[in-house]
Amino acid sequence: MSPAVDAAEVRRRTRELLAAHPPATTGRTGFLKARFDAGLAWVHYPVGLGGLDAPRSLQQVADAELAAAGAPDNDPRRIGIGLGMAAPTILGFGTEEQKRRFLRPLWVGEEVWCQLFSEPGAGSDLAALATRAVRDETGDWIVDGQKVWTSSAHLARWAILIARTDPDLPKHRGISYFICDMTDPGVEVRPLRQITGEAEFNEVFLTGVRIPDSHRLGPVGEGWKVAQTTLMNERVSIGGSRIPREGGMIGPVAKTWRERPELRTPDTHQRLLTLWVEAEVARLTGERLRQQLVAGQPGPEGSGMKLAFARLNQEISGLEVELLGDEGLLYSDWTMVRPELVDFTGRDAGYRYLRSKGNSIEGGTSEVLLNIVAERVLGLPAEPRNDKDVAWKDLSR
Repeated sequence: MSPAVDAAEVRRRTRELLAAHPPATTGRTGFLKARFDAGLAWVHYPVGLGGLDAPRSLQQVADAELAAAGAPDNDPRRIGIGLGMAAPTILGFGTEEQKRRFLRPLWVGEEVWCQLFSEPGAGSDLAALATRAVRDETGDWIVDGQKVWTSSAHLARWAILIARTDPDLPKHRGISYFICDMTDPGVEVRPLRQITGEAEFNEVFLTGVRIPDSHRLGPVGEGWKVAQTTLMNERVSIGGSRIPREGGMIGPVAKTWRERPELRTPDTHQRLLTLWVEAEVARLTGERLRQQLVAGQPGPEGSGMKLAFARLNQEISGLEVELLGDEGLLYSDWTMVRPELVDFTGRDAGYRYLRSKGNSIEGGTSEVLLNIVAERVLGLPAEPRNDKDVAWKDLSR
């Protein structure tokens, strides 16, 4: 981290970028590439990789200057998996060649990423995954298996993938981590229609997919360690995103309450007050978590934030449906579409109610996250395990 880069220096570099590439006359992609090259994409990243080796806290200085000038952003909701999960993992474990190949088009949004982790038989117990990667005589890896609940697989060019490379080792030790080209032969993406009517998730079938060893992240057999970086960042990106007061799910309910006094009852009033306070506490806790990130990598605290996010979304959306009465039972559109992003606040109450049910499953189930908080935050004894030293191939399935 460079001590020479301070807020004044970031402002100077931002104004130089705006002068050289005025947002009003520069194409969106061209501006974003120039921003990356100026080190203003994520200032805490290394020089040459979209950053300035500066403190993470200075990112908001650049963001504020750019927003005031009307500069385009990189549509982070559409490329959230790349930004929140793939990028920090590539930065932490990738080779220099991998970092330079993948980080710039990822941040600019030219290449969308997805996450090939969960499987039909390995969801909560992710380390039990069965997708196999076998090295052939050329040094490449041949991958066969099935992944599930894959957001944006229908849009993605690249995927972060974990697969079993040694079934003779215990389940956590025989896994390796790869970057998979979603356009390669043998990759088949099928939509999974959800209770909302949409298919934002997918099944992905991998049949004889060839992955060069140059697309492996981290040493062979240490994929679980690499995956922990991805998972910790995932939970922060889901539960710890920056929102304004009354942002997120609490906003539409508070708006309805103010604009529709005829819907109010003493019970819904009390529940709304309670949930409003809890939402604000969660928002401020997220701010504190982001401040802690300035000093290091995400820790298990992100699991606690993701837990709160899921519970609050479900309780708030339930209150909204109740508050609206008969209107809350209406559902505007159940057409099967494959969206580019999840829009909680831009849809109706019925959508929010149904979609929030998945919040306690995606990104780690609430039950698994409770164990993580208990063991790694509170220091409680770990649950007993009888599979710790047993080879994966000998486990009952």
